[in-house]
Amino acid sequence: MNKFGLIFFFCFCYTLVKAQTQKPFLAKVNECFSKNELTSAGINLGTQIGDIITLKLTEEEFSSIENNLGIDYIQEARPVKPFIKRTLVDTKADSVHKGKDLKTGYSGKDVIIGITDWGFNYNHPNFYDTALQETRILAAWDQFKISGPAPRQYGYGTEYEGASEILNAEKDTYNIYEWATHGTHVAGIAGGSGAGLGLKGVAYDANFLMVTFQANEASVLEGIEWMHEKSMEYGKRLVINMSWGLYNMPSIDGTSLLSQALNKLSSEGVIFVTSGGNNGDVNFHIEKLFNNDTLRSQVDFYPFSAHPKMYGQRISVWGERGKEFEIQMEVMDVQFNTLFKSPIYSSSATAYIPKAIWHLGPDTVEYQFLKQSIAGLSNQPNAHLIVKNPSEKYRIVLKAWAKEGKVHCYNVTELTNNVGNWGMPFLASRSNWSGGDKQYGLGEPASTESVITVAAHSPKVVFNNGNIIYGNIANFSSVGPTIDERPKPDISAPGVQVESSISAFTNRPYDQTNSVLYKATFYPFARYSGTSMSSPAVAGVAALMLEANPSLTSQQVKDIIIETAQNDDKTGNLKDSHSAEWGWGKGDALRAVKKAESLKKLTLQDTGEANFTLFPNPAKRMIYVMGEKDSVYSCSIFNTLGEVVLNGKIGRITPLSISSLKSGLYFVRLKEGELVKKLMVR
Repeated sequence: MNKFGLIFFFCFCYTLVKAQTQKPFLAKVNECFSKNELTSAGINLGTQIGDIITLKLTEEEFSSIENNLGIDYIQEARPVKPFIKRTLVDTKADSVHKGKDLKTGYSGKDVIIGITDWGFNYNHPNFYDTALQETRILAAWDQFKISGPAPRQYGYGTEYEGASEILNAEKDTYNIYEWATHGTHVAGIAGGSGAGLGLKGVAYDANFLMVTFQANEASVLEGIEWMHEKSMEYGKRLVINMSWGLYNMPSIDGTSLLSQALNKLSSEGVIFVTSGGNNGDVNFHIEKLFNNDTLRSQVDFYPFSAHPKMYGQRISVWGERGKEFEIQMEVMDVQFNTLFKSPIYSSSATAYIPKAIWHLGPDTVEYQFLKQSIAGLSNQPNAHLIVKNPSEKYRIVLKAWAKEGKVHCYNVTELTNNVGNWGMPFLASRSNWSGGDKQYGLGEPASTESVITVAAHSPKVVFNNGNIIYGNIANFSSVGPTIDERPKPDISAPGVQVESSISAFTNRPYDQTNSVLYKATFYPFARYSGTSMSSPAVAGVAALMLEANPSLTSQQVKDIIIETAQNDDKTGNLKDSHSAEWGWGKGDALRAVKKAESLKKLTLQDTGEANFTLFPNPAKRMIYVMGEKDSVYSCSIFNTLGEVVLNGKIGRITPLSISSLKSGLYFVRLKEGELVKKLMVR
């Protein structure tokens, strides 16, 4: 055989082998899709109908194009495997249901999952038991519906309790999100029964409490406390999911009144789980360390035609305690000639100005300066500009000055109903101007210490031959840490194209994937993406853990979820180092429930009678333990699981390094008298 024959032979063999290992796929593409880019990479493309293409891929090729910007969604061309099942497989919740390597299987029975959201379809069969006989919703509070009866202690909204009231109500009322469906989708992920379609949620036997809350801190806290009171009436443990977030709170460093209230309820046994946010793909943040200099950046705007309740942008600036700054808005034309400058506003101001309007012929730019009252513990100086600029003829520029200190700036869309929470870029449109980044992307309640904050990743793909391609972090998943440098998010869970229930009453658009006919009504299912979808998966895991061990504290639940996180080739090794994208890794329900199942109730307590002094507390790198006597003591530090994480010897006053400890709650015990003190590590 000559040289050319050999070349042809090997090419033929490679093509034959490749063809044997390729599998058919369907993909949905967008405007970034390039057919030439894929074909030049050797990808075997088929046909294209609209924005749907067919193609054949090996496992290696699938991995290489999984995150192609031109491809929104890709699936193997076989009977569609519902993506909620991918969530169960990815988190190993399916193994928990089966009782694999456990004392028994768990499904969330006798645990309550509280959903704070909008858009509930109470009589969706996904909220019935698996036999589709009885609803698992114990009670619901629609804070918008004025017909009543309201919960006795709150005096507004309408409360439903008991099967007949809940099922007759059918849905929550029209509100700021119109006839929404977000809450129905979120609740289905946390604990849907599957509605007879096999689309079970993570804790499919759990009960539900549902609150359609008004968009203010007081109302959401009242809704949470209402859930807490109900859980105590029913004598069941409570997990509350919060698939929402805002950046216009009085502080976003975990010290706001909202955070303080959540921390208090957490200490009383309520487990809180929240979405980390969906701003991981936008440069909406600037960090600036001032040294008698100036910051300038162009504020990009969300298109006014893209949302019916669009108002403009909120530019929030947070400084360091005791270090004031000033901000100003400039209006420029498209050539960046200055047309107008607002007054200069100081972060030391004690009030806000009324809305002001700048006129140029028929065009107007409306703006308002706000100074949040400092309700938290950090006393951070802050300033906020809310700007309405519907014309594309003008450029809005943020200008800031300070002698010293670090500031964090955020550019977040403002809606007329006050619930916008997605970022828009800061642009370095001129030399020496500052562009934005994706860091410090967590708002509230994601920054709260006690809350389990959840990032999102795509679920793993398991091929028929057993090979696995692990999922990447979702490009939209918000990046930590908090602005006071605490490690967040805590964990990641599947949040890409997750299939779950949709309200039959919604007027929001969706692409139906499944439906079930129940009592003469068709109830739909669809796939959504977001950390709103990853958060309820972890809430479901927490419910499974509480069924296995109802005595767990909220801190123990959080610690176990972190400790048992999965690491793979996408997360990297996060055993001893936190990731601002992943947290401590991917949630692993099987390992978490197994740990919960085997854990005895923690007996360590801070009695307040310990005969030693511990400082500083909270601490970060070093603590001092001072005993009463001039002698040497054995000193042990325990985590909330009752495990010794550090041992040392201390004298009258001896420093002890805690740099190896992750942030969280610990207990320090001196052998003398077996007395204990609590220690918070940051």
